[in-house]
Amino acid sequence: MTTQLVPPVTIATGTIPEGKVADFLTGRHVRDTPEEYVRQNLEKALVRQYKYEASDCSPEFPIKVGSSRKRVDVVVFAAGADHKQENAYILVETKRAGTSPSNRTEGVGQLRSYLAACLNAQYGIWTNGDEQYCIAKRPDGRGGFTFEEIIDVPANGQTEAEAQRPQRKDLKPATADNLLFAFRRCHNYIAGTEGKQKAEAFWELLKIIFAKIEDERSRQLDFYVTPTERTSTTNAASAKARIQKIFETKVLNKYRAIFAASDTVIDLKPPVVAFVVSQLQGYSLLASPVDVKGVAYEEIVGSNLRGDRGEFFTPRNACRMAVTMLNPQPDERLLDPSCGTGGFLITAMNHALGHIEREERAQWHDPSRGTDEERDELFRRRNEYFTQKVHGLDLNPGLVRAAKMNMVMNNDGSGGLWQANSLANPRSWSPEASSRIALGTIDCIVANPPFGANIVIDDHELLEQYDLATMWDRVDGRWTQRLSADGTPTLQKNQPPEILFIERCIQLLKPGTGRFAIVIPNGILNNPALGYVRTWLMENVQLLGVVDMARELFQPKNDTQTSMVLGRRLSADERAAAADGKLDYPVFMAVAERIGHDKRGNILYRRTETGEDVTITRVETVAAIDPKTGEEILQNVEVSERQIDDELADVATAYLRWLGEQK
Repeated sequence: MTTQLVPPVTIATGTIPEGKVADFLTGRHVRDTPEEYVRQNLEKALVRQYKYEASDCSPEFPIKVGSSRKRVDVVVFAAGADHKQENAYILVETKRAGTSPSNRTEGVGQLRSYLAACLNAQYGIWTNGDEQYCIAKRPDGRGGFTFEEIIDVPANGQTEAEAQRPQRKDLKPATADNLLFAFRRCHNYIAGTEGKQKAEAFWELLKIIFAKIEDERSRQLDFYVTPTERTSTTNAASAKARIQKIFETKVLNKYRAIFAASDTVIDLKPPVVAFVVSQLQGYSLLASPVDVKGVAYEEIVGSNLRGDRGEFFTPRNACRMAVTMLNPQPDERLLDPSCGTGGFLITAMNHALGHIEREERAQWHDPSRGTDEERDELFRRRNEYFTQKVHGLDLNPGLVRAAKMNMVMNNDGSGGLWQANSLANPRSWSPEASSRIALGTIDCIVANPPFGANIVIDDHELLEQYDLATMWDRVDGRWTQRLSADGTPTLQKNQPPEILFIERCIQLLKPGTGRFAIVIPNGILNNPALGYVRTWLMENVQLLGVVDMARELFQPKNDTQTSMVLGRRLSADERAAAADGKLDYPVFMAVAERIGHDKRGNILYRRTETGEDVTITRVETVAAIDPKTGEEILQNVEVSERQIDDELADVATAYLRWLGEQK
């Protein structure tokens, strides 16, 4: 067996000085501060969600307030108008997280004073990311103004009434971290206002998110709250009744396996429901990018449901790298036997769905939008893949439930997830799980098994299923199983789950063709005492690739050094050849020293030799809502941004290039 180390490729297309960030609207370099982070997200929302032209927006715009000059964080001007104070239409004030909206100098009052100074300005937005206020300026009939809090400001070409109760054509796919901000606002509001524990608040929020998703799939949108329902406790009861009806008729009937009998009611006060709906009603969750939804959802899940059994969710960039290398196809059965909240599985599922989407759209007369018949066929193929090919197991019932919800929010596929101990005998799983997930039947496995020194498996009945749960001795330089007097292998007293998961994954795969991508602690790969694990692997698996991941991958939550290991289960003939040392093949190997964040979880950006940030421009295909038909369409958007210092995508590209060179 030979190995080949392939270095990643870095492409620099521009530079940004250290401590600076390129302003989204102007491209000018500005200081990279917590307040700037909030403003950049809002700028992206104004252009990508609210559809205002970047040329009609201006950051740090100076206005005259009385005898003094002030700078508004962002001003949206009337379409095509000169950038003058009298042409201001929307004023935006962004603050760092933690700034109080009642602060005398930086709160909502500051925004109101700016609106009063701009006579023709009609709307304002104040946000610190975690809180957001939308303000409308109204003439009071006496030459002055009053200010009214509204649900949302109008998008480009939209009336205020349409913004307060959006139609399908008005829904906006989320961008950047704006959906994360909205989820966080809702969760914190529920926890703070209702006095619920964080986990309780999380489940109630998910009920409303489910209602939102199912409402988007309906012809008529009923997921909305009016301004009077938002501001009046009495009228808020109507909003809660409407959302409760969506939940009962569209969610519970469809997802009875997710919601227990005790979950039939949204257990929140009417004003709280009204607030949550107001924060979410303008988004199209179905059309929002997978990663945008995934980051928002998994942060909320992680802060509430992460357990104490070594459950550390796989970072999205590591999932993408592994899935790109594994390349699961639409006709292949996919499984994650330790699925957690479903992030790894969703990445793999959407990779296969991408194949389906491209194949179908290539046959459409107009690839950006299909006829009803063309869309129906795409939906049929997608649904067939969800129901027949996508599977997941996890021991933690709360995580399985959260994973099912995550799957629904990210294209569905929730029917193939079950609560089960993947390491137990499959006969002990539920009848449906054991019939759908039999040993030797899976084409692709993606997994980040739980690992840690505090969890061991010591059940004799469970251990006896595994070669790697037996005692092994090194005799004449070769590892062999220790046999008892009756000739049967001798079991160890216990074994860490990550070792048993390796063997269980191989047992589940189809002999000869089934392949996997698994996160494995480096101790398994280099600890001399665990040489028997490596021997067993080499006799049962063709290693395709090993990527040594940076120690920071799971930090700050976990400090374990890991590798991503890819392989294929050997056929019976290949196993015999491997046992005789006659199976020779090359192995792709790489070291990923930079994975996009430091040990504290802070994002790191690529820099030139002189210390300046690297920027990159790319064309991104995004989903959008056709304002005329309300249907989802695809658009190409040019994105220019700082390049995260992450080598994992380069590793995947190098692997595919290397794989193409092999016989």
